[in-house]
Amino acid sequence: MATSTFLFLSLLLCSAVAVDHCSPSTDDPTRISVIPIYSKCSPISPPPPPSSSHFDTVNRLAANDHARLASLAEGDVPIAAGQKLFNVGNYVVRVSLGNPNQTFAMVLDISNDVTFVPCSRCSGDCSAANPNAAFFSPNASGSYWSVDCPSDLCSLVPNGGGHTCAAGKCRYKQSYGGDSRFAANLGTDWLAIGGRYIPGFAFGCVASVSGGSVPAQGLLGFGRGPLSFLGQTEPAYSGVFSYCLPSFRSSSFSGSLRLGPKDQPGFTSTTTLLRNPRRPSLYYVNLTGVSVGPVKVPIRSDSLAFDPRNGAGTIIDSGTMITRFVGPVYAAIRKAFRKQVKGPFSSLGAFDTCFPANGQEAEAPSFTFHFEELDLVLAVENTLIRSSGRPLACLSVAAAPNNVNSVLNVIANLQQENLRILFDVKNSVVGFAGEVCN
Repeated sequence: MATSTFLFLSLLLCSAVAVDHCSPSTDDPTRISVIPIYSKCSPISPPPPPSSSHFDTVNRLAANDHARLASLAEGDVPIAAGQKLFNVGNYVVRVSLGNPNQTFAMVLDISNDVTFVPCSRCSGDCSAANPNAAFFSPNASGSYWSVDCPSDLCSLVPNGGGHTCAAGKCRYKQSYGGDSRFAANLGTDWLAIGGRYIPGFAFGCVASVSGGSVPAQGLLGFGRGPLSFLGQTEPAYSGVFSYCLPSFRSSSFSGSLRLGPKDQPGFTSTTTLLRNPRRPSLYYVNLTGVSVGPVKVPIRSDSLAFDPRNGAGTIIDSGTMITRFVGPVYAAIRKAFRKQVKGPFSSLGAFDTCFPANGQEAEAPSFTFHFEELDLVLAVENTLIRSSGRPLACLSVAAAPNNVNSVLNVIANLQQENLRILFDVKNSVVGFAGEVCN
């Protein structure tokens, strides 16, 4: 395939037609609303943050990336975000479980496999005092079934916590992002999403929680394991989905999640989806380099190399707020950026390259991510963020945590906004297409 260049231009000219941007796409079973957690469209209506400015929201959420990155870099099965639901840059989707339906606003996470939801009688730190908490009641569903142990289905539980047999039923424990751990009973029931009903869907019915990180209404796992949403719905959706994440600047809009190969837009810009046996749930791509403006940043190839022995490489993630590069890569990128922008430079929160916003930010250099067979050029609004309280603009990428497992480069939410990203697991393809997601 010839190398293609995909230019992601600024897509800010939206139609002024009066429509209800918050209405769920229930008339199309392949298209589901994806909602920023702080959005006015959020069905769980979280309390407003101390500051409603875009910069302060992103800065606060980015400060929580370290716990997530540490969990993604764990040697065992990767676990999803380890922060409180209202303190992370997560997006939620409406999901129903049971018969009759019990509806939840679940965090969408492409780096986690097993879907889970807090269940009635959950003990410990189960967010019972949280007005946004919601609990699934197995007794209220006429179709809930506790998975037997031993059984083939129980054996699919990830090895991070392992499963145990208790009174002939399947139970497991899972660490969660560094400060939490939960115990769950594996069960099956109807799952409804976007107007489509899926029978016998396996999920964790959370029975106890230690720590404050478990999402108040559960998590929908879109990783690549057999118990993930994709793994369980492969006959229906062929391991294909795409999403378009709306900007956190637009609090009254939702993006969308499309399921299955049908009605996906044309993705002429694609790269290879890689599978790393060290962390098989994650979506790896082969990032070969980065350019800042016209300058190809000098980066040692081994700092970006895909390595199945230790899980190194580059992933696309839906739960990290700002893109993170391993130390040597970020240092080289920052140096190239600072050479093309006038200082003085200062730090502000999670960002260490802030500069005077005197108009020069509009002419700041663009970023190009060089993937195998694809060059992705990002708009300036995807790589710069302007402070609300000071006349400063900041580079919105950062260094990964400096720890023993810091071998992952993570392409995160802020750099994915207003792009439709396709994941085709069966054909090992990741695609990009420009789209106004708001």
